[in-house]
Amino acid sequence: MIPLRDTIRSRRKPVITILLIVLNILIFLYQNSLGQRAYQMFIARYAIIPALGFFQPWRLISAAFLHGGWGHLLGNMLYLWIFGDNVEDKTGHAKFLLFYLLMAMLAGLVQIFTDVNSVIPVIGASGAVAGILGAYFIVSPGSKVVTLIPIFFFFTFVEIPAYIYLLGWFALQFINGVSALGGATTVAWWAHIGGFIAGMVLIRVFAPKPKNLYRG
Repeated sequence: MIPLRDTIRSRRKPVITILLIVLNILIFLYQNSLGQRAYQMFIARYAIIPALGFFQPWRLISAAFLHGGWGHLLGNMLYLWIFGDNVEDKTGHAKFLLFYLLMAMLAGLVQIFTDVNSVIPVIGASGAVAGILGAYFIVSPGSKVVTLIPIFFFFTFVEIPAYIYLLGWFALQFINGVSALGGATTVAWWAHIGGFIAGMVLIRVFAPKPKNLYRG
C-alpha cells in the first residue's frame, strides 16, 4: 500500500517540512557524488553504530540525514511530505523542527538499546518520520489517507482512515521488530517503533490541546 496524500489540508505552508525534504535530498546527492572509499568513510563517520554506544551522540542527528539508496530516501520523504505538514501546522515551525530532531534522537537511542553489539551502520530519516506518524495519529484522528493498492496487475485508490492506516503500519513494524531480535537485520525496526511511540507521547507537549476557558 502506497500513501499518496491525506484529506486534511494544513492552514499554513509547511516550511520546515519542505526544508527537511530538500536538505535530505541535497545530502543524498552529495553522498552519491563521492567515490566508493570516500562514501564508506562518510557513512562510517556520521551513521549510528550501536556498538560505539554514546561516545559520539551527535550521530543520533547526523544519521537521520543519510540514506542508502533512492528507494530508501524517496519512501521516507513521501511519508514526511504527507504527514509532516499537519503536524507542523499544529506545533508551529520552530517547535516542529525541534520535535523532528528530538524524534530522530530518541528513535536512534531505542535502536542502540535493542542491538547494542551491532557494528552495522544505522542511517535514514525513518525514525524521525515514525515520530511524525505517531504525532499525526494523535493530532489528526479524523483524517483519511488516499492509498494506492495494487491488485494483481491493476491498481485502485482507497481512502483509509488515518488511524487504521497508521495502526497497521505500526503493527507491521512491531511484528518485524520482535522477529528481528537477536538476529541480523538491515532495517532499524525498533527505531521505527520507538519513534512512533515517542511521537504519540511528546506531541502532547509540543502541541497541547487548548484549554476551555469559562468567563463569568
